[in-house]
Amino acid sequence: MAFLDWLVIGLFFVALIGIVVWVARQKQGDAKDYFLGGKDATWIAIGASIFASNIGSEHLIGLAGSGASSGMAMAHWEIQGWMILILGWVFVPFYSRSMVYTMPEFLERRFNPASRTILSLISLISYVLTKVAVTVYAGGLVFQQVFGIDSLWGIDFFWIAAIGLVLITAVYTIFGGMKSVLYTSVLQTPILLLGSLVILVLGLKELGGWDEMMRICSAVEVNEYGDTMTNLIRDNRDAQYPWLGALIGSAVIGFWYWCTDQFIVQRVLSGKNEKEARRGTIFGAYLKLLPVFLFLIPGMIAFALHQTQGSFLPLLPNGNPNSDAAFPTLVAKLLPAGFKGLIVCGILAALMSSLASLFNSSSALFTIDFYKRFKPDTDAKKLVRIGQAATVVIVILGILWIPIMRSVGDVLYLYLQDVQSVLAPGIAAAFLLGILWKRCTAQGGMWALITGLLIGMTRLSAKVWYSNADPSNSIFRYVFFETNWLFFCGWMLVICCAVGIIVSLCTKAPDPKQIQGLVFGTSTAEQRALTRQSWNAWDVIHSVIILGITVAFYIYFW
Repeated sequence: MAFLDWLVIGLFFVALIGIVVWVARQKQGDAKDYFLGGKDATWIAIGASIFASNIGSEHLIGLAGSGASSGMAMAHWEIQGWMILILGWVFVPFYSRSMVYTMPEFLERRFNPASRTILSLISLISYVLTKVAVTVYAGGLVFQQVFGIDSLWGIDFFWIAAIGLVLITAVYTIFGGMKSVLYTSVLQTPILLLGSLVILVLGLKELGGWDEMMRICSAVEVNEYGDTMTNLIRDNRDAQYPWLGALIGSAVIGFWYWCTDQFIVQRVLSGKNEKEARRGTIFGAYLKLLPVFLFLIPGMIAFALHQTQGSFLPLLPNGNPNSDAAFPTLVAKLLPAGFKGLIVCGILAALMSSLASLFNSSSALFTIDFYKRFKPDTDAKKLVRIGQAATVVIVILGILWIPIMRSVGDVLYLYLQDVQSVLAPGIAAAFLLGILWKRCTAQGGMWALITGLLIGMTRLSAKVWYSNADPSNSIFRYVFFETNWLFFCGWMLVICCAVGIIVSLCTKAPDPKQIQGLVFGTSTAEQRALTRQSWNAWDVIHSVIILGITVAFYIYFW
């Protein structure tokens, strides 16, 4: 890279350090300050943090790579601004009234302590094994491609980039807490957006425009049923992305991720009131419409350039183009001096924001949902120190998992989606039943969670087993291995909900006082009035605009 690129990167780090120092010098003596940023975040900070936390290296590598390999298929998961609206309009009032720090804590108030423990355990395991490890692994891969460095000081540059990224992010997360996550996101989000927009524009210019990309990609069939790379809705017999399965599966995973996952909801819980929290989700929903254009379509551009130039993408050992290298290759080959540094800053922004959010959310889960429960009298300052120590442990576990993650290389994104598709249904069922149905009991919610965990672990175990051994056919193999992952996700939700309903009907109804304000139909007149005062025509109009853009997108890429 040129001197100008390094200058841009240096200025980015100066600004980042300035924000962290400013935040660290402010009083953060209690858990509310550290984990929720003092609950005084504005809608701009909330929306930016939602977006920046969501965009990680799985987008830079996985989403762009998916665009280069299969076209618009993964757009179902990315055009989900409407799902963030559900968080803002439906769930924010309940979460705000409950005055909780974490989602497991909310389940305890709605159900029982056992539900809290189960969800905390599932969340922590999933964070370490998927989100932290995947982000760090993919981050090392990105920077190895962008910088074009194989080794440094005799050490594989992958490890230098990956561990350096983790350590830098961990430092500002440990010292700054949620406030550093929120305010660095305000810096990082526009950089990421601008950098990715430059890639999109220069990529289209190099190729010959939007129409040329659509022409090339629409001529490439992705299955034997006539669907092409530009088709979002594919034949229901498609092996990977049947249209019905994609709509169901993306909705289930999306609901779990956007409405119940600590990783995202913690940004909303940091809002100063319902109004700021809801408008933060609306702003975040607008931003969530962008990744398709900033990452997936650049992947399709890279594919089209490879088709026309023949050697644009690097090749895998089997001779096929390396789709996962699409975004970093565009950066390396198309950007002039200065802009390349800007893009690197954007990539850094995405990686660090995602990791920072993961670290903070994980430390909150451990501190609030485990440590404080066993030692409820712990003073506030010690809770903060415990949270910082938990972050360090999570960092170490994430690094230790990298060698295992590195062994899955070319199936990184599928690995992530597979794990999420079996974790999401049980959690989604517990929250849906708990918030929408007054008759749902503590036992019903708990067993919905347990059912989801048992089925999910069985599915993951079967995938490992049948991928490496035992080719024999059986009903078990068909159900838990061969069933399309999207349909399996949908059926899991149905089964978990059914278990929750049956157990609830067989157990004593919950005390109305216990669920007051936590379930639809139980809010007081005062609570409803406060919620009504928190929104106006501005919120409604912008929500309708987001829904309209989503519908238009589906129509265009049908």
